[in-house]
Amino acid sequence: MSHGFDLRGRLRERGADDLRRHLDPAESVGARTRFAEDPKGGSPDFDGTELVFASNDYLGLAGDDRVQRAAAAAARTVGTGAGASRLVTGDTHLHRALERDLADCKGCERALVFSSGYAANVGTIDALAPDVVFSDALNHASIVDGCRIGASETVVYDHCDPDDLAAEMAEREREADDAADESWLVVTDTVFSMDGDVAPLERLCDVADEHGAWVMVDEAHATGLFGDDGGGVVQREGLTDRIDVNLGTLSKALGSQGGYVAGDGDLIEHLLNAARTFVFSTGLAPPAVGAAREALRIAREGDRRERLWANVDRLRDGLEDAGFEVLGDSQILPVLVGDRDDALALERAVRERGVVAPAIRPPTVPEGTARIRVAPTAAHADEDVDACVRAFREAREDVDAL
Repeated sequence: MSHGFDLRGRLRERGADDLRRHLDPAESVGARTRFAEDPKGGSPDFDGTELVFASNDYLGLAGDDRVQRAAAAAARTVGTGAGASRLVTGDTHLHRALERDLADCKGCERALVFSSGYAANVGTIDALAPDVVFSDALNHASIVDGCRIGASETVVYDHCDPDDLAAEMAEREREADDAADESWLVVTDTVFSMDGDVAPLERLCDVADEHGAWVMVDEAHATGLFGDDGGGVVQREGLTDRIDVNLGTLSKALGSQGGYVAGDGDLIEHLLNAARTFVFSTGLAPPAVGAAREALRIAREGDRRERLWANVDRLRDGLEDAGFEVLGDSQILPVLVGDRDDALALERAVRERGVVAPAIRPPTVPEGTARIRVAPTAAHADEDVDACVRAFREAREDVDAL
């Protein structure tokens, strides 16, 4: 008799299903870098330079000199680590300054910085402890896990479908004896990371208002990119006053690490007391705080966003001209393939031509919708974008089914 875990067997099963993952270390973060095969416990052996169209560093700020200097200054003046939970001794003037900037950018009273976007989602939903969460079918795993931990019940509505949300709410009101006394929370990403589409926030808010529910949005793939001030989709759509919980990350367009929640004073005060992922985590490292604050300033004041959207348009047009179906209406450009094996073959063929763009396949996306997720950044030059299009055009000839 054994009460252990057959991890080798689990790995074999993943391998048989083409779902086993491997670490491919990168030499640096940027539009171009060198990669190494998974070294397991050894040291990486880097190969030739490749173009990266797989990063969430949308504004190319992770390698920006100003952001790096801000991180270094924070390390010198405050320290490399916060040293403790922010409720103990880990709360610094840097954390407070970043939170003021985030609140101003989002048009909210206050903001609270978490160690990651994942921690922000899980901790916020758990702290609110809603009786029912109405969650978009394609929400990020961190939202799904937050619902598992913190919600009494989760109702999944069809992706980006306010009518289905309304139907689910109406059914709940009819069938639940105590529905009138329940707390309801509608949760959605604003930009969906695998489809590249944008949630119909105004219509979702209309439905939520009709039923007295709160709305929580995750602007992970929108912070710094949308709206006149880079606040996100909420700010672009003029919906700041209708969103109760504004959440996002510092690790994508802002090129740093961490997550945040912005909202009114009562919400933030409740979270810093009740969100376990905040209370029981060491404060975000000061270099990450300093980097995020400088990156937010650049995103709001500079021309990086305009450069990104020019690259997005150029790349989308090029891929469509090459005969590919490109989904979404954001900076994320999913190239729809369909068959999982064909998607893997296209990924390999593109990689052989020096371009890194990952194949996304079930169960991450529904069966029959495997795709290549292409993500340009503001750091890509026109010739980089053209090289990516050329790699896809040539790779298409190598994959017979395309």
